[in-house]
Amino acid sequence: MELLHSGKVRDVYQDGDDLILVASDRVSVYDAVLPTPIPEKGKLLTRLSLWWFGQLADLVPDHVLSATDVPAQWAGRAIRCRRLRMVPVECIARGYLAGLGLREYQATGGICGVPLPPGLVEGSRLPEPIFTPTTKAPVGEHDEFITFDDVVAQVGAGVADDLRRLTLAVYRRGAERAAARGLIVADTKLEFGWAADGSLVLADEVLTPDSSRFWPADDWRPGRAQFAFDKQFLREWANTTGWDRKPPAPQVPPEIVEATRTRYREAYERLTGHRWQG
Repeated sequence: MELLHSGKVRDVYQDGDDLILVASDRVSVYDAVLPTPIPEKGKLLTRLSLWWFGQLADLVPDHVLSATDVPAQWAGRAIRCRRLRMVPVECIARGYLAGLGLREYQATGGICGVPLPPGLVEGSRLPEPIFTPTTKAPVGEHDEFITFDDVVAQVGAGVADDLRRLTLAVYRRGAERAAARGLIVADTKLEFGWAADGSLVLADEVLTPDSSRFWPADDWRPGRAQFAFDKQFLREWANTTGWDRKPPAPQVPPEIVEATRTRYREAYERLTGHRWQG
């Protein structure tokens, strides 16, 4: 097999006409890869993504060919996938105000050209979920907010409409499933690609603690930072270190590694209703 790409978290190999997508235990914050892995993270993300692909199958086709027909050394953390031509846009849906979305709102009164009501605070629920795309930056660089018109300019009006529609449909389905388990999906980031026939296909990962913010519904309080079952915990730790958010990133202490792993595991168990077996 040939290594085609090594990203912040995943490695992509070519195997004949197929791709093997391998989720590592690497973790990134602020677009930099931390030097300390989170044990079991690759398996957790893979298993949770596979569960979500099943939950979303009636909404959008996905890239999965097999979760078992993969090299033995990557069993449990790899997926055999269709080869796609990736859409050059990160597709983000937001239902609540947090992170960079909050900062953009505070600066402009909206996000990605979408105006929002005045007076919203950290953790506020938005009047309705919104599509807030970004660029796809190389490793070590930062994604930047773009408007829907920017997406149209890149991929055309029809594809842009489909990306927005599918992103919001996936978010709403995910939020509905999560709410039944006592979780809020504050936002989520998706990736799409074009299949050989030109259809849009959901790819990479979906609704994981790496790509989404998950908050316990019974603890949600607008106006403050929310307890999170995702890598926001790592971002907050990184903010206490004095790190300037440029490589090299700092080593993560063992207690922070274990606390992060526990949160990821709980996200998996709450969302799927299945106990994590490793």
